[in-house]
Amino acid sequence: MKHIIFILLCLPTFLVGQEDDFIEQDSTEVEYIIIQGDSIPQKSIYLDEVMILDKLSFKSKEDRRRYLILGRKTLKVYPYAKLAADRLNALNTRLQSLDKKRDKKKYAKKVQKYIEEEFSEELKKLTRTEGQILVKLIHRQTGKTTFDLIKELRSGWRAFWFNSTAYLFNISLKREYDPENVEEDYLIEDILIRASQNGQLKLVKSPLNFEYFKLSNKWSKTE
Repeated sequence: MKHIIFILLCLPTFLVGQEDDFIEQDSTEVEYIIIQGDSIPQKSIYLDEVMILDKLSFKSKEDRRRYLILGRKTLKVYPYAKLAADRLNALNTRLQSLDKKRDKKKYAKKVQKYIEEEFSEELKKLTRTEGQILVKLIHRQTGKTTFDLIKELRSGWRAFWFNSTAYLFNISLKREYDPENVEEDYLIEDILIRASQNGQLKLVKSPLNFEYFKLSNKWSKTE
């Protein structure tokens, strides 16, 4: 799994107090809301959108078992994918502040070494299936495949070599996250959405162009 190492709705809680008093304007009573920490009265407040999900249902015990196994594997590797995206964003931000190519290369190697030392032992424990899910989730989080990320941070040859090595373990670093056309990817997205609503993880919106409810409608019609 060493090739992976390199790349590594809930409502917000408002303490709201409502004024029992009414402010009279032109003989019209208007109720205002005071949000703690804000001195300006508001007539209304906006809350984050909440998804109402359908209850899980399965055609067979085998489908249910498959979903639960996929769920365990997905929740296990998602933190690594999220961290990879966070590291990448931090790396790109830092690189933009550096002018010299030598300094950029030096900093990139430093970050890669840090990631390897921090996560190498944990990533080695992943199974082949978990490794492939991680590769797809990295694409979900960053909008780029693991292959392309390695190519950007290292070289095209190194990316090719890592991809060829990954194939020995049935893992493709070029694998994309495609919940619109791949049922397993849709199930992974469903697992992430439900886990986010249950407070099991903090889900980051994907830069990829797909909408969960459109996917849900599509796949429910194919069942």
